Amino acid sequence: MGLGWVLARLPYRLQMALGRRFGDLAYHIIGERRRIAAVNLRLCFPELDADARQQLLREHFQSVGMGAIETALCWWGPTEKIESLAHIEGLENLEAACARGRGIILLSAHFTSLELGVRMAKRPLRELGYITTAMYKAPHDPVVDHVMRTRREAHIGGSSIRDDDVKGLLKALRRKDAVWYAADQKPPKRLGTVVDFFGQPARTHIALSRLARMSKASVVPFFTLRCEDGSGYRLIILPAVEDQLGQDEAEDARTINALIESVARQAPAQYFWLHQRFKRAGYNPYKAAAEADT
Repeated sequence: MGLGWVLARLPYRLQMALGRRFGDLAYHIIGERRRIAAVNLRLCFPELDADARQQLLREHFQSVGMGAIETALCWWGPTEKIESLAHIEGLENLEAACARGRGIILLSAHFTSLELGVRMAKRPLRELGYITTAMYKAPHDPVVDHVMRTRREAHIGGSSIRDDDVKGLLKALRRKDAVWYAADQKPPKRLGTVVDFFGQPARTHIALSRLARMSKASVVPFFTLRCEDGSGYRLIILPAVEDQLGQDEAEDARTINALIESVARQAPAQYFWLHQRFKRAGYNPYKAAAEADT
């Protein structure tokens, strides 16, 4: 935590250079995650040859390293610096959703700059009369959990909501908060269905459809991508999609996966490939890759 506090105060370009080196180091040290990411890239980008996928894998680890620095920047960085790095695209879509006067689900996914993007969304949402908060999965370490919650709540706005606190989420939406929600985590069996993601069958959450119906919230796609020229971050806000979500939860899951995929293809190295996204009953490509390396 102390190292993060120090890193948050360095010049931005130095921070990103250090992040890339951290990612290079992680690539060599974290063999299991490297294998998982390599399998994901092979499944999702069959059109690339082996050399191109290897290059993408290295770039992904560099992006993960930069994401670690960006988390420290989010937690301890000065507001003026962070807001100067934000480039908002589609603000009119957010304004249209706010004009409906409902709670807002900021539909997103695990891109490596996600932590910083949520903080960057605070100002435009506050100006539109909304408090921002986020669901999160509590880490096992109580110190990290405490710091994560307190720093997020200091800089984002509302109280953090644990990923198993459905009542807390619905309460926040009904009081017309804006809640950041990642729709790409692997779900428990009772809350998932198998639909395509990057042309591969993937277990996908169906909870978002139910939450939108129960809360009558607007569902606004919101993604954060790092600018390739080093000038900051694209805050991509797309038109609300709640009207596209119906009674067929599997079809809703396909719609959401297609949306996430369309953004991930814009900057594939920045999507989080370190999870076993395609493991399901009777199919485990990650086990075969691990056995091949031993």
